[in-house]
Amino acid sequence: MDELLDTLDEDRLRDWFVEQCWFGSKTREIAHLNVLESVTLREETPRLVLALIEVRFPSGTHEVYQVPIGVRPDDEEWTERVIAEAGGLTFYDALADPAHARELLHLMRSGVDVQAHDGTLGFRWSGGAAGGGDMEVRPVGVEQSNSSIVFGEALILKAFRRLEPGVNPELELLRFLSDRDFPHIAPIAGWFHYEGSLMDATLGVLQEYLAGATDGWDLALDALASDAEAFLGHLHALGAVTGELHTTLGSEAGDPAFAPEQPSTEALAILTATIDEEIERIFVELPDLEALDPIRGRGQDVQERLQLLSHVGAGGRIIRTHGDYHLGQTMLADRGWVLLDFEGEPGRPISQRRLKRSPLRDVAGMLRSFSYAAAGSRILRGTPAPEGWEDRARQTFLDGYLETVDSGLLPPGEDPTRKMLAIFELEKAVYELRYELNNRPDWVAIPTAGIVRLLESNGGP
Repeated sequence: MDELLDTLDEDRLRDWFVEQCWFGSKTREIAHLNVLESVTLREETPRLVLALIEVRFPSGTHEVYQVPIGVRPDDEEWTERVIAEAGGLTFYDALADPAHARELLHLMRSGVDVQAHDGTLGFRWSGGAAGGGDMEVRPVGVEQSNSSIVFGEALILKAFRRLEPGVNPELELLRFLSDRDFPHIAPIAGWFHYEGSLMDATLGVLQEYLAGATDGWDLALDALASDAEAFLGHLHALGAVTGELHTTLGSEAGDPAFAPEQPSTEALAILTATIDEEIERIFVELPDLEALDPIRGRGQDVQERLQLLSHVGAGGRIIRTHGDYHLGQTMLADRGWVLLDFEGEPGRPISQRRLKRSPLRDVAGMLRSFSYAAAGSRILRGTPAPEGWEDRARQTFLDGYLETVDSGLLPPGEDPTRKMLAIFELEKAVYELRYELNNRPDWVAIPTAGIVRLLESNGGP
């Protein structure tokens, strides 16, 4: 354990944690902070210490976070993301310091193991990536659940802040797809992880940086403000790439972590029961917002529609999927569509994110994203989407997908496929409704419209 961290004041560290975007429990009282593990990765000034810090709550639960800590003498006047000042030293978030980011890159390139107190930090390099150790380093935008750093427009490092036992799906899926030469990802360049008595966990993943590429969400909003119909051609290609993704993920029968499986009727029943409970809970507590009037008092109608759809029964195969698929997880580069962020929904535990699911769950997520794009164009850009654009976008994407995906992964026949897809869209729309009620009440009309679409449809999207 690095003795310097013993000088950190727990109250100041607690205050700093609560201020961080990546700390996911801001509304919970922190009972105690504990440095579980720390290892010095750079001895000379500025010193680099990688710490695993446990956050304990009064309920007895806890979370573990990765905090790379930089240490400089106070006379160097460092001001970026300062944690505390103690003993003539400034402690700060090391990912704000280019010197420390370059050190992590160097360690990955070296492929070394660094012994910690209760385990080992392993740094790995996959080879073939461009760029040298003296590249310009800059953070990426606003931090969310992770922290990202770009190296000279060539590489990007994603450091996972909240840690859970087990390999992160981001690393697992990227390695699987890279080994099978799937062309629509940013190639993995390296990673680092911790293995020890505390846990085995992925700490960070390094990939090719897509300089000059355009985020799919921004591309959609730009197109809706200028040439909405031209964007449909891109969506057909995105559907095809999505079909290729699922076909590749479902192609390995010999690896238990990826082998396609037959879904059970019980699994479908559990899914529909979970959605049913969520519907009942939300519809009882609907606030007095005009945007909710189209679904007010219609909770039972939605539940009945769900029951009709669920009679389709299980079909197709369950496979590893993207897990959090929408336009914001895509980029259009010179070489075509590239898919990003394979870690799944960060709010779910890794054990759930690694579960095999119907590929139609990813498809449903993207279809819901088109609803958000159409509404976002009006809300964020002041430009309503052309009449019928969302329907055309949905069908164009589905055409590209169904022409490309291995049909053996889907329920047999068009009608069962569309009914199963409607179940997953309902699951997503109900999740969206809860999220928007809690975070963006001005956006509740979007999931409301999705639920109304389901009620008025003939059982399919």
